Amino acid sequence: MIDDYWYKNAIIYSLDLETFMDGNGDGVGDFRGLSERLDYLHGLGVDVIWLAPFQPTPNRDNGYDISDYYGVDPRHGSGGDFAEFMHLANDRGMKVIIDLVINHTSDQHPWFQQARQGEDNPYHDWYVWSKEKPEDAEEGIIFPGVQERTWTYDRKAQKYYFHRFYEFQPDLNMGNPAVREELHRVVGYYLSLGVAGFRVDAVPFVLETQVPGGLDNVKIRFEILEDLRQFLSWRRGDAVLLGEANVDPKQAKKYFGDGGGLHMMFNFYVNQFLFHALASKDTGPLRKALEQTRMDLPMAQWGHFLRNHDELDLGRLSEEQRQLVFEHFGPKKEMQLYDRGIRRRLAPMLSDRPQIELAYSLMFSLPGTPVMRYGDELGMGDDLSLKERDAVRTPMQWSEDSNAGFSSASTKDLVHPLIDKGPYAFRLLNVEEQMRRDDSLLNWTKRMVRLRKECPEIGYGEWELVDTGQPAVLGIRYRFRGKIVLILHNLSDEPLVVELKKKPETACRLIDLREVVALAPEKDGTHLVRLGSLGYRWFRLKEVRD
Repeated sequence: MIDDYWYKNAIIYSLDLETFMDGNGDGVGDFRGLSERLDYLHGLGVDVIWLAPFQPTPNRDNGYDISDYYGVDPRHGSGGDFAEFMHLANDRGMKVIIDLVINHTSDQHPWFQQARQGEDNPYHDWYVWSKEKPEDAEEGIIFPGVQERTWTYDRKAQKYYFHRFYEFQPDLNMGNPAVREELHRVVGYYLSLGVAGFRVDAVPFVLETQVPGGLDNVKIRFEILEDLRQFLSWRRGDAVLLGEANVDPKQAKKYFGDGGGLHMMFNFYVNQFLFHALASKDTGPLRKALEQTRMDLPMAQWGHFLRNHDELDLGRLSEEQRQLVFEHFGPKKEMQLYDRGIRRRLAPMLSDRPQIELAYSLMFSLPGTPVMRYGDELGMGDDLSLKERDAVRTPMQWSEDSNAGFSSASTKDLVHPLIDKGPYAFRLLNVEEQMRRDDSLLNWTKRMVRLRKECPEIGYGEWELVDTGQPAVLGIRYRFRGKIVLILHNLSDEPLVVELKKKPETACRLIDLREVVALAPEKDGTHLVRLGSLGYRWFRLKEVRD
C-alpha cells in the first residue's frame, strides 16, 4: 500500500521550462536544456518534477493561456524532446507531474474561435455566454488593478463571454459533458506518455457552474472532480491530482472528496500563517491553522511550500496580521501585488541565512509533502522592475559564465533579464560556486532533503503538536510503525530552553538527527532541550532501557 502512496514521502520541485535551462541557444528554456540538468535535480534529491504549462500558447500569461492541449510550444522543443525528457527522468527514478489548466483556454484556441461563430457551432456551448451584460460583470476580480471585468463583449459572437482571469482567457463550460469528455482525453493522453499526475490549476473555478445572474448563483460541482479521479485511477492506479485550491479549511474535505477527489492540495492556509509566525515570533496562530487543516483521510495529503510562481497570497489573514507580514517581508508598495500578496522570492524576503534555514526546516517538518521552487535552494533573488509575478521568474543561475550558464543566446534575447547586480547577482550566487562550498545553502538544502526523506514518519504517520511552554517554539511529534520523530523550531531571535515533561519524551533518549548528539532525560525525568536563536532540532526517540 505504501507504494500507492508514493506522493506522501516525496520531494516535489517546481520549475518553468522557459527559465530553467536553454538547450538550443535561442534564449528560452526548453526540454533539451532541462534534460541536461536532470543529474543536478537527481543529486539534489528531487523525486518529482512539477512542470509549468509547456503547450502551444500566445504566452500572454506565462503559458497559462493554452491554445493546444496536445502539443509542445515550439519555444520548448518538440513532442520528441518531451518524450526523451520523460524517458531520462523516469530512468533516474524521478516522476513528472504537469499543470492541468482546464478552467480556461487562450482566446486563440481553435475551440474558442469556432465558438465565436454562433450558437449553431458545436463548440459554442464549450464556453459561457450571455446576450446581455451581466450586472456583476465587474465583480469577482481575481487580479485587482490589472483586471477590469469578468465578462467581455465579443463582436463576432455578439455576446458576452465569461472569464475568471484575464479577458484573453475565456472560461470553459465545465457543465457541458462534451467539455468534460475532452478533459479526460487530455488526461489520458499525458498518462500514456508517462506522466505521474497533474497539478490542477484553479480547482474551485473548474468546479463552479457559472450562469448569468450573479456570482451568488454559482454552484460548485464536486462530481466533476470525482469523475476525473475515477478516470485517472482507471488509466493509472498510482497517478495523483495535486490541486491549487486556496479555500477555507472547512471546505477542504469536500475537495479531497472523502478519498474520491484530489489526492493532494497545496496548504495555502498554513502557508500564510507560517509567514505570520516568522514575522510575529508567535506560533499560536500557526498551531491553530495546522489543527484546522488536519485531515483524517488515509490517501489525502497536504502539499506544503514557502514560495511558488505566483505572489505570496495573504488573503486569509486578518488585516492586522497581513499588515504585519507586509511590514516585515514586503514593506514597499512595489513589493506587493493585488492588494493581498507579496511578489518577492524567499531569500530577499527573509534576508539572512539563519532565517532562510529556519523557514525551510520548518516547511520540511510540516505534516505533508514538501514542494520546492527552482532557485530557492540557492537563495536566488528577485527583479522588482519586472511586471506583476514576473519578478520571481528570472532565469536559473547555473554559473558565473555568460548569461549565468542559462543560455548561449545574446543577453538581449533572453526570455527574462538576469539578476546581474547586487548581492543576488549570478556572478556571486550560482550552482557551480555553491556546489564547491560545503557550507553553502545548496549543500545545506541537499542535507535537509535527505533528512526529510529519511523521516517517513512525517509523510505517512500520525502527528500531534507538543506543548513546549514557549510561544515562539513550535513542536511536532510524529508516530509511524512504532517509531517517533520530534521536531522543534525556535522562531525567536533569542536562545531558549524547552522543558519536555511528558511521555514519550521523558521515557526516551532524544537522538539528534543532524548532529552526533543524544540527550538523556534529567534525573527528574524531564528533558531540557536548548535551541539557539532561530534554531531548529530534529530528534528520533529511542526508549531508555535498564
